[in-house]
Amino acid sequence: MQVQKDMVVAFHYTLTLNSGQVVDSSADGEPLSFIVGHGQIIPGLEEQLIGMKVGDKKTVNVAAKDGYGERDEEMVQVVDRAEIPDKIDLYEGLVLRANSEDGDNIEFTVKTFNEKEVVFDLNHPLAGETLNFDTEIVSIRSATKEEIAHGHVH
Repeated sequence: MQVQKDMVVAFHYTLTLNSGQVVDSSADGEPLSFIVGHGQIIPGLEEQLIGMKVGDKKTVNVAAKDGYGERDEEMVQVVDRAEIPDKIDLYEGLVLRANSEDGDNIEFTVKTFNEKEVVFDLNHPLAGETLNFDTEIVSIRSATKEEIAHGHVH
């Protein structure tokens, strides 16, 4: 059986950046499971897993455009410090969550701040980065009709 659309695939991975920094890994835990072709993992990684079989290992390099996108400096915004509730203890790198005007959940990072303003970065923290995944396929099976209908692995 090979990785293909509508299959549930479980795989182990270690994600590193070109600098060698390890960003995430499933090595000491459960493999990541997803349904192929349903937008559950970044497209550049999913595309490279197609055709693999259980036990296959592969290093996958995902360009920024196929991962979390290129950095967009227009997504760095300056907000008046008075608009930030006093109960929030600001520090550089703090990730905050809010609802957009459309009601979507958004995350943003405190880039810098001073007494007058706060600079937020709405880019994903890995935007602009080439992502390097060491992968190993652990299991493959057909997704159930229910999993496909619900859009997640059961």
